[in-house]
Amino acid sequence: MSTVKLDAKIPSGNLADKWSNYKAHQKLVNPANKRRLDIIVVGTGLAGASAAASLGELGFNVLNFCIQDSPRRAHSIAAQGGINAAKNYQNDGDSVYRLFYDTIKGGDYRAREANVYRLAEVSVDIIDQCVAQGVPFAREYGGLLDNRSFGGAQVSRTFYAKGQTGQQLLLGAYSALSRQIGRGSVRLFPRHEMLDLVLVKDGDGTERARGIIARNLVTGALERFSAHAVVIATGGYGNAYFLSTNAMNSNGSAAIQIYKKGALFANPAYAQIHPTCIPVHGEFQSKLTLMSESLRNDGRIWVPKKKEDAEAIRAGRLQPTDIAEEDRDYYLERRYPAFGNLVPRDVASRAAKERCDAGFGVASSGLAVYLDFSDAVRRLGEATVEARYGNLFQMYEKITDQNPYKTPMMIYPAIHYTMGGIWVDYELMTTIPGCFAIGEANFSDHGANRLGASALMQGLADGYFVLPYTIQNYLSDQIRVPRFSTDLPEFRDAEAAVRDKITTLMNIRGKRSVDSIHKELGHVMWEYVGMGRTAVSLEAALGRISEIRDSFWGDVYIPGDLGGMNVELEKALRVADFIEVGRLMALDGLNRNESCGGHFREEYQTDEGEALRDDLNYSYASCWRYRGEGLEPERVIEPLDYEFIVRQQRNYKS
Repeated sequence: MSTVKLDAKIPSGNLADKWSNYKAHQKLVNPANKRRLDIIVVGTGLAGASAAASLGELGFNVLNFCIQDSPRRAHSIAAQGGINAAKNYQNDGDSVYRLFYDTIKGGDYRAREANVYRLAEVSVDIIDQCVAQGVPFAREYGGLLDNRSFGGAQVSRTFYAKGQTGQQLLLGAYSALSRQIGRGSVRLFPRHEMLDLVLVKDGDGTERARGIIARNLVTGALERFSAHAVVIATGGYGNAYFLSTNAMNSNGSAAIQIYKKGALFANPAYAQIHPTCIPVHGEFQSKLTLMSESLRNDGRIWVPKKKEDAEAIRAGRLQPTDIAEEDRDYYLERRYPAFGNLVPRDVASRAAKERCDAGFGVASSGLAVYLDFSDAVRRLGEATVEARYGNLFQMYEKITDQNPYKTPMMIYPAIHYTMGGIWVDYELMTTIPGCFAIGEANFSDHGANRLGASALMQGLADGYFVLPYTIQNYLSDQIRVPRFSTDLPEFRDAEAAVRDKITTLMNIRGKRSVDSIHKELGHVMWEYVGMGRTAVSLEAALGRISEIRDSFWGDVYIPGDLGGMNVELEKALRVADFIEVGRLMALDGLNRNESCGGHFREEYQTDEGEALRDDLNYSYASCWRYRGEGLEPERVIEPLDYEFIVRQQRNYKS
């Protein structure tokens, strides 16, 4: 155990007053001085685009980077179901406190109290901001914005735009970002990928984040960029599993880069399994398709009660419509009567796995359950169901060639979101002065499991309403620091290190493709560090990942050359980092001898098969410090001391 003590900088006082008190007493930068300060924002998803737009609006000079050809292609566009906010338009008992508590409980009491309350508090402002930008949220007959339910809550607080909420929110953020680009306060660098963080020592010896090395993905050139602060908004690391719901470009490389420069990586074992994904359909598949959690509002999840019926379905002798109502096991409604099909994602995923492992799964593989809308169609009519979910149904039919209005959807859990990420304090700053991490790239708000519709909420909260305040507290002491020349030795050394790494990779000239190694890693991660983990499986994963690492650095083949566009080189650099992420995930899981949220150690479960926490020994965030190539990382802990709520065994039955 490390003797390093982390300072989360949580304000004192009552929970509901912490953020207001912080804002009232923070340091500010006046408008004239803002013009003298440069900020790099890496990423243009909801967190990155909203942060870059907001900082540009405040008057800072912002350099914004994305690997796509347009910010509109950031993976936030893929979010479907909605965004949470405690507006209580339904008058059904919601409040800021209830959203806070549902989030803490949904995260299995492994999140930081103060951050989560702030998230719930600013959620109400996010909706107003997005409506002002023209985001076309669904509305009810009276004109108010409509809400629907999501897992882990007994109120309707999820705002949505059909099944395209992420797309519409991203277009809103993109419009705000475009305005700042037009004004000249933001400079956009598309098709640029960050490959290293540059640290420069102050006169007092403090190393601060002062820039990045980026690769121009079109020309292949390495380029240097300097700034007074760097913001990482590059999303999560779910693609370490190869098959996930993430876009193929989504990666954890920026997180690993700053981890190797001194940022701590917190709770890497916390990976979310989404319960409603279209099942794997072939070995050549490169990604999985998500079906929105919102479908669980009206869809009912079931498997056959009789094993012989399940076997007949798998063999093609029976169709789901042949199974009588009394022979269907609506297992979520049976096991969790208070929440039914709207239990949190980790609970629903494990329940599906348990039924399939017991032999009741459907599809030819046996790795699927049904999501059935027949009851909703009878109750509401097909037109109403289509109005709510039409584009999602259309997407499902295009992929599977089955009509979900007539035949139940088949779904199975898949890797989706990652709750772990770079450790940040209350101000969203990492352990590297001047380096901030926002959105899914940080660890701070979700604990061991994310409630659905909270990813969009956190990304926009961080970008629009938190970072613009907290970064000023840091930059207020930097206004006398002149702009940095990228000719400094630190920039030259960082670029040389990146060039050496790329040259080494290109010169291996082995026999294995990048994808073959990535697939092998993904298989190990899913089988040994997936929905169910044990000490034995995690130990095995660590051994296998070491072998994969050796194979990668000894036998990978990257075609092409250093100049110009080289997609295989891009993938190779990311897979090298996924290998490091996978090792951290397995190591973190092995060191947490309990089950909580998305981390389910099979040795630690209740008699009813639920996650069994150990609050006495593991009420902390586990943070990993890089110690050098070939050395085991050091574990540092941040105790999660709860002042305002009492930890309990999660209960979704009553």
